[in-house]
Parts: sequence; C-alpha cells; structure tokens
Amino acid sequence: MNAILQEGIKGTLTYRVFKSREEMGEHSADLAANKIKAALNEKDEVRVIFACAPSQNEMLRHLVETPDIDWSRIVGFHMDEYIGLPEDSTQWFKFYIENHLLSKVSLKEFHFIDGTKSPEKMMEEYTSLLNEAEIDVVCLGIGENGHIAFNDPPVADFNDPFMIKEVQLDQFSRQQQVNDGCFETLDEVPTHALSLTIPALIRAKRMVCTVPGITKSRAVKETLSNEISTDCPSTILRKHNDAYLIMDKSAFGEYYD
Repeated sequence: MNAILQEGIKGTLTYRVFKSREEMGEHSADLAANKIKAALNEKDEVRVIFACAPSQNEMLRHLVETPDIDWSRIVGFHMDEYIGLPEDSTQWFKFYIENHLLSKVSLKEFHFIDGTKSPEKMMEEYTSLLNEAEIDVVCLGIGENGHIAFNDPPVADFNDPFMIKEVQLDQFSRQQQVNDGCFETLDEVPTHALSLTIPALIRAKRMVCTVPGITKSRAVKETLSNEISTDCPSTILRKHNDAYLIMDKSAFGEYYD
C-alpha cells in the first residue's frame, strides 16, 4: 500500500498527498473504485461523470484495471467539451475518453457532449440526460486557475441555474491546454466550450479529485486555504459531504510541510 505523506481535512474535504503521480493515481483509482462499488451495491445502474485531462491518466489507468467493477451497469457522462474544433480533430475530449476508458472497459452507455452540435441543442439534450437520475460519482481534477470542469473564475457560479452552459475560456485555461501538451500553440486552443456547471457537479453523491504536478500547486494552496468563493471555484469542494482531493507532492508544492 502506498504511504500517505500528509493527510488532513479542510471543511468536509479530505486531502491526501503522495510521493509520486503513480502512487497518487493508484490511490485515486482505489477510492473511485470503492465509491463506484458502493453505489453498485445500492442500485442497478450507476452514473459517473469523468474528467478528460492528462491529470487523470494514472487514475484512469488503474481504475480500468480494477477487478470486480461491473461496468455493464455504469452509465458515463462527459464533463466538458470544446466548441469549434474540426470534426475530425483528435483534440476533442471525446477521444480522450475513448482512448483511456471506453477502449478498456464496456460501459452500459456513455453520453458524450457533442461540440459539433449547436450549443443550445446540446445543452437541452444533456440537461435532460443529467436530470434523469442522480449522479453517483464524479472523477475530476482542478485547473491551474482553480476551475472544475471549465468553470473558470469569470464564469463560475455556485448557484448556477443551468446544468450545462456555453462558456468562454479564460487565458489561464487556454494556456493550460498548451502546458498539458494538448495543443502546440495558444492560437490553436478553442475560445469556447460546453461545460457542466458547478451545481451539476457538486450535487453528485461522491467526488474524487485527482491533481498532479507543480503547475497545480498554486490552485491547490488556494483550494485548501482561501475563502470559499468563485475566485477559486475548486474551494467549493470543501463543502461537499463526500469529497477527496488526492495529490502528488509536487502539486502540494509550498503547502507541503
């Protein structure tokens, strides 16, 4: 079992720090698997929202290798998707999910956000899907600016009336896509996206947040220390009743003792 370097609770958010990305990802996957299995013990069908980002690589790799998860009873959901990429682009988040999840395990169903459709039509369709039943688990990350999904500080709303909305990406989010190696230049990164809102995410019963890397250390410090506000949207995790923030040592950064 991987050793926890540091552990604590901020509000109702449990955080844990590990030496490496690999140990972090393995622990996050174990947590997510346990949350999913608990939900499968409660009901016939379990609904899970997945983030699409390199920060989730290790967690998803271990998760799909976890034995005794009945994926045939799991319905998956997308967290966000770009607007305006060429239809054949491999930079759609859809391809991330296909490569890291759907090519490894067979879910009952996966509902993609389609960035090629009109935003209004997609918002209507996805809102209906999300409202069919509760969300059991969210597997997410935190952006360099503290965003969850694409709820950047300028558009984040803890009381958002929508389940999904069109958003304009701020400079930090767009630059992060370059930093993550998803695009070569800032000009290639789309300026708009469709994103689940904060209320859509937070209403899930269980949340497992996986955050590696030194570039996330400022966001982590603000998540754990700042006043809960949309200036750092991820601070809202400190009010969730069943949420975990799992990091490697570099993400914990200067916050690490």
